Amino acid sequence: MNAPQRKIIHVDMDAFYASVEQRDNPALRGLPVVVAWKGARSVVCAASYEARAFGIRSAMPALRAEKLCPHAIFVPPDFSRYKAVSKQVRGIFERYTDRIEPLSLDEAYLDVTVPKRDLGSATAIASEIRAAIFAETRLTASAGIAPNKFLAKIASDWNKPNGQFVVKPAMVDAFLAPLAVGKLPGVGKVMEAKLAELGIATCTDLRTTGAQALEVRFGQWGRRLYELSLGQDARSVQSERPTVQISSEDTFASDLLLGELESHIRRLAASTWAGYGKEWQRHPGRIARTVVLKLKTADFRTLTRSLTATTPPTSEQALADIACALRERVTLPASTRYRLVGVGLSGFAEANGSPAQEELFATTPTP
Repeated sequence: MNAPQRKIIHVDMDAFYASVEQRDNPALRGLPVVVAWKGARSVVCAASYEARAFGIRSAMPALRAEKLCPHAIFVPPDFSRYKAVSKQVRGIFERYTDRIEPLSLDEAYLDVTVPKRDLGSATAIASEIRAAIFAETRLTASAGIAPNKFLAKIASDWNKPNGQFVVKPAMVDAFLAPLAVGKLPGVGKVMEAKLAELGIATCTDLRTTGAQALEVRFGQWGRRLYELSLGQDARSVQSERPTVQISSEDTFASDLLLGELESHIRRLAASTWAGYGKEWQRHPGRIARTVVLKLKTADFRTLTRSLTATTPPTSEQALADIACALRERVTLPASTRYRLVGVGLSGFAEANGSPAQEELFATTPTP
């Protein structure tokens, strides 16, 4: 007996943080709202659609946002409030399915192949979910409905804001054929430019190039691009995604030299180690094998250095020592100044019975 055709919904709240601010403060409605701390060191967390009209986007330096829209209203983020609304929206999802994969506070995948409430179609379920979100939170959401996660996420952006779009199985080929490669997950500006050099601008171009040629040029990622161009995505909705990385980072009030970062690295290592301890309590036996040092220069260039050691760090001090030592792999001029530093742990794997690893968090780690 064949498995039923999967029905995936991707729900994405519209301009979430900014919309919460406009909802809670009527004086902000209809105005260009930027959720960010105003100042030279800040970046944009979110922008209302009125602000986006001026070219303001998330992760943009706040100073640039000010230049693009001098009359924009800056509101400091209130994540406790956003998390409360996100929890409320999650409760709505749970009326229809338990197979929910949150991607962030404002978006999630839902597998409604076998829903709790059968409304006849995934499209009808998405409509009812969006209506419930608006009725109970006074916020709008957009949705994409498709036979897999990749297509659902693209579809949710098709009729934003406050809309939805369905890609039925019979529509997949025609829907993807003219799609720009820049719309594919993982294709950023650099990869888009590399593909353009090969005359590849759309999914049709990827199909024509073929899996073998793409794999020769880009390795396994090339084959993945070919599969995406055909609409192939076998990933399931995972209700609890395993942790990929635990990290802490900080932006300085003034730019610092590489040699001035040690105290900050050690402070962030302590925070990351505490988070690692909490992860261990939830999933005993999963060891982080890779230490990551992240740096951002004064001109916003981001670089990372990492080490995957034979023996993973077994203490906060060991983590801090490795992170500090990773500075030696930075080859930028000594005069380079840095505005941000981060310390992370990644490369999670099962402990495989190593006694040292099994005892790693036998007691709560000391921050």
